[in-house]
Amino acid sequence: MKIAFIGLGAMGYPMARHLAKEHDVTVWNRTREKAERHGREHGTMVAAELADTAAAEVIITMLPTSKEVDEVVDQLLPHVRPGTLWIEATSGDPNVSRETAKRLEAKGVAFVDAPVTGAIVGAENATLTIMIGGTPEAFERAKQILRLNGKTLIHVGPVGAGHAIKVLTNSIMGATVWITSECLLLAKQLGIDMKTALEVTNAGSGRSNASENLLPMRLRDGKWPLVFKLAHHDKDIRIAASLSHQQHASTPMLALTQQLFSAALHQLDEGADYIEVAKIVARMNGTSWD
Repeated sequence: MKIAFIGLGAMGYPMARHLAKEHDVTVWNRTREKAERHGREHGTMVAAELADTAAAEVIITMLPTSKEVDEVVDQLLPHVRPGTLWIEATSGDPNVSRETAKRLEAKGVAFVDAPVTGAIVGAENATLTIMIGGTPEAFERAKQILRLNGKTLIHVGPVGAGHAIKVLTNSIMGATVWITSECLLLAKQLGIDMKTALEVTNAGSGRSNASENLLPMRLRDGKWPLVFKLAHHDKDIRIAASLSHQQHASTPMLALTQQLFSAALHQLDEGADYIEVAKIVARMNGTSWD
């Protein structure tokens, strides 16, 4: 199958590589050198112009935000062909997704929003969890392609549902990272060894992905790798908060999490990882994790 993959960031680069194992993949990236490197390393074709990707049977976008996706749609809309499937893998805004789907539907193009979770290691190892919003028919088409990228593919509902559940689960993760960091810092200040504090936490009711997999290497070992940029995580929580407003929902914890992450973003570098909010927790208490 002819697939066009647009956006070769930290997640898109390995995803396109896995797809190329079974399909004819053409790549396009705003920085052309990265697309050319992908072509050299993985045998993918490189689109000379963005418009050239419209000839594919399947178009996949993996971009920073819905704004960039809209810009791509604007450019490709005059060129897309009826029967094409558009898979939108960006961690985007469900409201925008629904409008994008309507625009593409008028051209005979099917659309699914299919954000992913599992971080860079999941993209590298093709073990991502992919949540897909769209019609059952479009989901089945997308599933046959995305199975090369993930071990768990879930149809979560109509268009927009994928993006909605993605930002909501990221908000849960954000709140969990923050409260776990606060409590582990208190344990440290009370003289409890960090290894011991983590061991007890992970053997008890406070256990979470944050305490088991994300925080130990940072708080115990002092290693702070980039997994997912704080700027992107903050964006997702902001989208979740806006969805809450639209539903007139009472979500004070979500609102607080959004405020905390936005404040942390202002204090950390734009390229900071989202787990680095733990550094802000320590800074707020006049200390560090060292």
